[in-house]
Amino acid sequence: MLPSAAPETTEELYENAPCGYLSTTLSGSILRVNKTFADLLGRSRESLRSETRLQDVLAPGGRIYYETHVAPLLSMQGEVREIAFEMVRRDGTRVPVLANAVVRDEREGGTGAVLWTVFDATERRRYEQELLRARSTEREAARALQHSLLSGELPHAENLEVARSYKPALRNQEIGGDWFDSFWLDDGETIAMVVGDVVGKGIDAAAAMAQLRSAVRALATTPHRPAVLLEALDRYSRRHRVGYAATLLYGTLTLANRSFRYACAGHPPPLSCGPGRAPRFLWEGRSVPLGVNWGNTVAGGRRDGTYELPPDSTIVLYTDGLIERRTEALDVGLDRLASIASRHAGPPTATGAEAIVQAMDVGGHHDDVCVLMAHLAGG
Repeated sequence: MLPSAAPETTEELYENAPCGYLSTTLSGSILRVNKTFADLLGRSRESLRSETRLQDVLAPGGRIYYETHVAPLLSMQGEVREIAFEMVRRDGTRVPVLANAVVRDEREGGTGAVLWTVFDATERRRYEQELLRARSTEREAARALQHSLLSGELPHAENLEVARSYKPALRNQEIGGDWFDSFWLDDGETIAMVVGDVVGKGIDAAAAMAQLRSAVRALATTPHRPAVLLEALDRYSRRHRVGYAATLLYGTLTLANRSFRYACAGHPPPLSCGPGRAPRFLWEGRSVPLGVNWGNTVAGGRRDGTYELPPDSTIVLYTDGLIERRTEALDVGLDRLASIASRHAGPPTATGAEAIVQAMDVGGHHDDVCVLMAHLAGG
């Protein structure tokens, strides 16, 4: 058995408590402090009681916050909880604290006192800073990975221009799941065009993007119709548990006959436009997002769409962040895209892609935006 310790008096418990205790007037004048609080600030209790208001030991930002938030809250609701301050020690160094306070109404004297508990939050602050550093490191890793996915040389031929544009969300520092790719299937004859949107953000989304991008390129080495490639990508997604519910548009453009063959897994439709004709959304070849089952099979099966581009045409692939706005119907965004894209359909395609993204930025993009365009010149 442990030896029994002598019982401590209430005063000893107060003085040596594991947190600082103090009482102040409603205006902040310090009435009483315990030893723990005095030691935390490196000050004597006598100097704190005779010379100091609580506001005087707060860092400048804390003083403003006390006056604009804490004091009014104490007046209105009689208590505050877990208020983060920085207090200034006698030597000028600062210590982070968490403070709780409750107003005690001394009705006999007609005045009130505020009772405070103050906890040293140095270790908590250190832990929070470590978490922030780790999050920053993860964000930079995701950003580097995404940059590697969104860079690289695009196909080019005498009568073909391919361009891309990417814009991150306005109010989100996390890396999103939007990505695109384009590459030759048969040099000088057929290109692949891919745009996808992975569920989630951060390093997990970037990793899923990388896996799906690599899988698409690997599957594309064997001649497949777009629908067949998406079916194979479904199996890959389920087997490796990656990219569930991701949307994706995969298309092939054959230069000789101007044939664009495509399949959409829950993705917004491609847009064809060119001078002197109305823009046209391509609504064929649609099915559900990747990995989504209907019974034991993908709902309705994967289907292709085929479209022969008119002479001097541009095909536009994009992610939903380009057309979606929280305050308007999706049809409004689609109509806006059709109007804007028709004005920027011709070469140079790189300028057109950037112009579309900029012109579609109505009220700021709340999601990442990818645009991939191919312009096929001549008849």
